[in-house]
Formats: sequence, structure tokens, C-alpha cells
Amino acid sequence: MLESLRPLLTKILNPLARNLNINPNIVTVISPFIAILAAYGFANHLLLLGCVAILLSGFLDVVDGAVARYHNRSSKFGAFLDSTMDRFADAIIYIGIIFGGYCDWFIGVLAIHSAITVSYVRARAESQGVDCSVGIAERAVRMIILMVGALIGHFTQPIYFTYVIIILVILSYITVGQRIYHVWKALK
Repeated sequence: MLESLRPLLTKILNPLARNLNINPNIVTVISPFIAILAAYGFANHLLLLGCVAILLSGFLDVVDGAVARYHNRSSKFGAFLDSTMDRFADAIIYIGIIFGGYCDWFIGVLAIHSAITVSYVRARAESQGVDCSVGIAERAVRMIILMVGALIGHFTQPIYFTYVIIILVILSYITVGQRIYHVWKALK
């Protein structure tokens, strides 16, 4: 869904990537630690901190790929590590949200499950040779929705953040369905 922004992001990130001549896997591994900061913010009812930390974690998630591509350091292991760290970050953020009481534990577990399942379905599809970057709530979209929800909750009532989390669970499972259908059509 946000793939159409890649040329613009590349134009913006290339100057930064040129000056960051480091192993992109180092940047990748830092991202979940920033997600811990987001979880801390949510757990302590600091929605603005949670939002900013998600933004920073997402920024690092984009930078690692830009650095890898710019310096020709892209690798299968780097892609694997990036995907794994994204799953850690997703779970850590939702654990902070659950701990902060912004959603019932069951909704929180569904949020973790749905986020991981969206990515799992894509990985399994691609292992079968099917490109599966389809669906209304891929990871970048989910993180943007989560940040917007945190901002709404911060500036209005926290209950609105709870509603956004429930909507996010629904959108994630819709995305799982879209991806399963896409793969079914492709492999039929």
C-alpha cells in the first residue's frame, strides 16, 4: 500500500545512507530497543512518548534498508534479521499497550497474533514463489494507525486509543484474509 512512496523515500534517504557507512544489521538490531521505549511509554500512560518511539523505530527500520541498498550490503540474512526484529518490535509495543491498560489482555493478544500472522502469511507465500505484498494493513500502515491512535488518545480521551487498537486487530485479520485469498488465486 505504501510501496508507491518508495521512490520519494529513496530520494530522501540516499543522502543519509551515503553518510552512514555502517553495517545495516546494526541499525536493524537497534530498532527493537527503541520499541522497548515505546512499550515503556504506553505502559506508563505516556502516549506521546509511545508515538514518538514508534516513529523513531520505524525510521530506523527504513534507514537500515536504505543503508544496505546504497552501500550494496543487501543480503538474505539482512532481510531475515529485519523481518525478525520487526516481529519483536511489534510484540514489544503491544505488550506495553496491554500493560498500560489500553486494551483488555485478550484484545492485546489478538493484536500481537494478527500482526505476526500478517507477516507470516506473506513469508509463507513468498516461500511458495508468490509475491504477497497485498492487503490494507501491512506493517507500515499498522504502525501509522497505532501512532495516530496514540495521538488521538493523548489529545482527547485514552478510550479512543483503545478503539483504534480494536480497529487495528480487525484490519490486520482482514489483511490476513486478503493475503490468503491472493495466494489461493495465484496457486490455483
